[in-house]
Amino acid sequence: MYLLYEEGGDIKIATVQSASGAGDAESWQATSLSGKKIKLKAKEVWLRFEKPEAQAVMDQASALSKEIDLQFLWDCAPEEEFGLVDVSKEYFGDQAAIPQQVSLAIALQSAPVFFRRKGRGRFQRAPLEQLQAGLAALERKQKELDQQGIWQQELIAGAFPEALKSQAKQLLFSPDKNTSAYKALIAACTQTGESPAQLMIRCGAISSPLDYYQGMFLKAHFPSGAAHHESHVVDTAAYDAVVAELPLAEVSAFSIDDSGTTEIDDALSVTALSDGVHRIGVHIAAPGLVINRDDALDQLARNRMSTVYFPGDKITMLPDSVIAQFSLDEGKPCPALSIYVDIDAQGQILQGSLQMRAELVPIGANLRLENLEDKVSEASLRDESSNYPYRQELAILWGAAKHLHAQRQEKRIANGLRAEQLGVIDPNALARDFHFQIKEVDGVERVQITPRQRGSILDTIVAEWMIYCNSASGRLLADHGLPALFRTQKGWGPLRTRMQTTPGPHEGLGLDYYAWSTSPLRRYSDLVNQWQLIALAKHGVTAKMVAPFPPRDANLMGIAADFESCYQAYAEYQDRLEKYWCLRWIAQDSEPKTLFVRHLKEGMSRVELIPLHLPIPELATHPRMTRAEVIISDVDLLQLTAGVRILQIELPVKPAEESTESVAEAPDDDASAT
Repeated sequence: MYLLYEEGGDIKIATVQSASGAGDAESWQATSLSGKKIKLKAKEVWLRFEKPEAQAVMDQASALSKEIDLQFLWDCAPEEEFGLVDVSKEYFGDQAAIPQQVSLAIALQSAPVFFRRKGRGRFQRAPLEQLQAGLAALERKQKELDQQGIWQQELIAGAFPEALKSQAKQLLFSPDKNTSAYKALIAACTQTGESPAQLMIRCGAISSPLDYYQGMFLKAHFPSGAAHHESHVVDTAAYDAVVAELPLAEVSAFSIDDSGTTEIDDALSVTALSDGVHRIGVHIAAPGLVINRDDALDQLARNRMSTVYFPGDKITMLPDSVIAQFSLDEGKPCPALSIYVDIDAQGQILQGSLQMRAELVPIGANLRLENLEDKVSEASLRDESSNYPYRQELAILWGAAKHLHAQRQEKRIANGLRAEQLGVIDPNALARDFHFQIKEVDGVERVQITPRQRGSILDTIVAEWMIYCNSASGRLLADHGLPALFRTQKGWGPLRTRMQTTPGPHEGLGLDYYAWSTSPLRRYSDLVNQWQLIALAKHGVTAKMVAPFPPRDANLMGIAADFESCYQAYAEYQDRLEKYWCLRWIAQDSEPKTLFVRHLKEGMSRVELIPLHLPIPELATHPRMTRAEVIISDVDLLQLTAGVRILQIELPVKPAEESTESVAEAPDDDASAT
């Protein structure tokens, strides 16, 4: 005997092996068509029959079920609840065969729009209104499936559907996975073996891998767009009121930056005192005088945390109008937070001479590295006939910078680290700074990458005095018990360098205290610290009572954590786009490029001319700085990969950089952070 039953929503047939009980208590040990041993009770069985054979019945019933007219079946069914055998007679007649009855079971079970399930083998017609609504939904679903299929074929053919063009980026970066458009995209990708980004680039929905990287970054960090809202401005009356209260400094300050810098947030001044003593001023743009904690501009800056730098563009933390108000641009007195220190004739800092005050600082010049760097040397600084601006001031700053550097190296050695060499590094060393210039030539973007070695006199002057300013700021905050965002580096491991709200040493820089404070126009950590420093400058020992962030402020701890993660994400984005443009530089001339690389570690090498790191397993067993000539080809701008073939391997290059490379993390190097 065979039994018809339902399991997991499917109609199945089992062959009886043994039976027990009688009537409603009857049960059977049976074997399903798949060979599974089961036990069935009388209430679970829809139909019992002796012939035909189970598999033949199921095969025939499956075919018949596809021919059943569900609308006619609904018309035939009674209003009240009914069983399988009852409706079989209505649809097929009194002599309905077993395969026909089983086909109806399959049809009824799979037609919830037409029939409600009332129990095992029991059904009831759906009300007319619900039937009509269900049929309309099925029709819509079928139309969606048909449209999905059309879109899928268009995508496979390389044509992005016109109806989807307005939602292309949403499909890629923040899709609703229940939509027909997304299902069509994924189905097309499955069929072609491409990723969604690859397929959409091929179809022209996004213009390039660069468009993809930018879209992913903006979706993650600027979901409402990177542009600043026009309402984000400084209140003119508040700005004027603050400026009116500031004393005018009796200095002529100057900044030193490259020509691409628009957020000029630090400047230096040198004032002659008596007996060969000079007063050095480090002047920091002071948006913290007008921007207050929790106001609209603070919320904006906190959401962004930092200016985002990448080749060809940047996303500023503050609006351009606010930057213009506080940037230390030449030809005007600017609100600034100034730190002054006196140095003797030998360039040594005089104990107890440190001062800090908020003031208006006249900016005499914005010096540009490109125009001045090659003119400034030890010899020219001593030569009074040298004809370039601020020569005397630069000479004094350079002499003191050498002392600051030497003092830091003593601390580094005490910390068990190697001393860093002062001055220009070996020309054979790998360059660490690069200028990316992206221009459109004949409708095609081309990139030019120019290396720049660190370590010039101007680099060192700026680096040492900014490091000193950050160190002095950290010491002032620590000595007065004011919490701030301190940058610390101690020990080893992944958390060696971190941001914290309590003071601690920075071993890599050779400092007891270090708090970023020299870039408040582009780093939120510096703006936060500036608020605390302004409170200290205005209120002295009572600053803790009025500072925006009191001791043990939980919000400040949250800012430290948020800044760390955000700053790291921005740095990773910058690295990704630098790699993209490096690969573009390699691929832009169509032919494979022959270049030299240096092996660094674990098979990872860097191209000498550009900051591109590539895996070259063949060099994994060679010493660090082994030089190799390679051919780079097969550039994939979406995966950011390239094929490398070695032509020849040379002896390792051992530049001075090898013995003097700083263990300080790159973001802490203020030579490049000004």
